[in-house]
Amino acid sequence: MYQNIPTKVLTGEVRLSYANLTTPRAVQQGQDAKYSVTLLIPKTDTATKANIDASIEAAAQDAQGKLWSGIRPPVLPTPLHDGDGVRENGTPYGPECKGCWVMTASTKNKPQVVHQSDVNTELAPQDIYSGMYARVTINFFGYMSNGKKGVGCGLGNVMKTRDGEPLAGGASAASDFASVGNTVAAPAAPAAPNHGGVPAGAAPLQINPLTGQPMGV
Repeated sequence: MYQNIPTKVLTGEVRLSYANLTTPRAVQQGQDAKYSVTLLIPKTDTATKANIDASIEAAAQDAQGKLWSGIRPPVLPTPLHDGDGVRENGTPYGPECKGCWVMTASTKNKPQVVHQSDVNTELAPQDIYSGMYARVTINFFGYMSNGKKGVGCGLGNVMKTRDGEPLAGGASAASDFASVGNTVAAPAAPAAPNHGGVPAGAAPLQINPLTGQPMGV
């Protein structure tokens, strides 16, 4: 519970992946564009995990009375997944997810992203990226869509705690050029023009203006 809201959680430090926090993005064509982020929650952070479990249960109980006509799914779909396991399609999670709980949160409203050293000033877009570390407010809610019941996760705000290795898939200039020396070889001097096939350094041929042939031929 956070700020006396049973369904709201302030996480401990987590790592951000798939951070769409500056521009909304639609997952599939035709869907509403949303701001979203995937949270990589260390399994060692048992306090955050316990708070998430309690908030998911609070959201489920609320939805059971208001949305689900008193009938709770025997197996409740939730947004929390095991990063040491596999995705719903059977493929394993990426190496950055190992040892973590994985959960995606989204919202239609632009979240505020600040730094812990100044929570009153929003960060510039270039300082927000997948791979950085942060604490995040999230809120759980029950849903029923096309007959499917479950608990989803809404995104609140993000407080960056420190930088981390980017997860965007690109390499930095420092890593690209780490093995390149600090000196660059000077380009070779251009060869002197060689007119008429005369060896370099030799006196130019004298041409007879009447015959067009070299003098002395």
